[in-house]
Amino acid sequence: MTLSISHALPAPDISLESASAPPSVLVAVVPTSAWRRPVPRWIRRTAGPLLLLVLWQVASSLGWLPADTLAPPSTIASAGTDLIADGTLPGAMAVSLQRVAIGLLIGGTAGTVLALLSGLSRLGEDLIDASVQMLRTVPWVGLIPLFIIWMGIGEAPKVALIALGTAFHLYLNVYAGIRGVDEQLIEAGGALGLGRWGLVRHVVLPGALPGFMTGLRYSLATAWLALVFGESINADAGIGFLMNQAREFFRTDVIVVCLVVYAFLGLTADLVVRTLERLLLQWRPTFTGQ
Repeated sequence: MTLSISHALPAPDISLESASAPPSVLVAVVPTSAWRRPVPRWIRRTAGPLLLLVLWQVASSLGWLPADTLAPPSTIASAGTDLIADGTLPGAMAVSLQRVAIGLLIGGTAGTVLALLSGLSRLGEDLIDASVQMLRTVPWVGLIPLFIIWMGIGEAPKVALIALGTAFHLYLNVYAGIRGVDEQLIEAGGALGLGRWGLVRHVVLPGALPGFMTGLRYSLATAWLALVFGESINADAGIGFLMNQAREFFRTDVIVVCLVVYAFLGLTADLVVRTLERLLLQWRPTFTGQ
């Protein structure tokens, strides 16, 4: 049987013109979002506070927020300018900074030393950790009456309150940093010939440094909080003293100025610690967001 195909597919027409035609040009497709310029981070970070200030000023101007309840931002800015011009605010800031610095130095040193003794030695842990954990659960603000009885109403109870509030944060974070060092790193250091103090210096302490920096940030935040309580103990100078005077005369503008100064000092201290953290922990790659 013979099969024949009467209707075959037409053969492609290949001519010299089609053979010599230039190849297709590829055009890069750029997403629409790539043409938009990213908004700088400092603009995004300041947009929220600026919007809040605008709403605050508008509410005060329209009478929705009475001035005796909360002064408008314009009045607060004028009060802050006057306090800076007559030297009252800079002097109060200097006194408060001195109290925080002394209290942080005493409390930070005590917390770090206790954490090293407890973290590096099982004997130190048995002798120290239980007592520190017990004292940590006691509200340190509730110790103000005892501090007044023991130390009077001078500078000592204010500094002691700051030192007590900051010591526990550094103790917990440094202790956790020491005990969080990878055991394999300890074994590798021992295999390379490092002795006990060599391991502590080159392995344990660098591994605990991130915990120390985290504890320092927490300690600074607590130091400013403790300063607010400490300067309410018969203070005759400092930012808390200005707030107490303003409270007696119902000066809400001065009170807000002092609160803004507290926030500014705390934010500046945190920025310094974060900068120091980036410098000291360059060896540790971390996730910075997307």
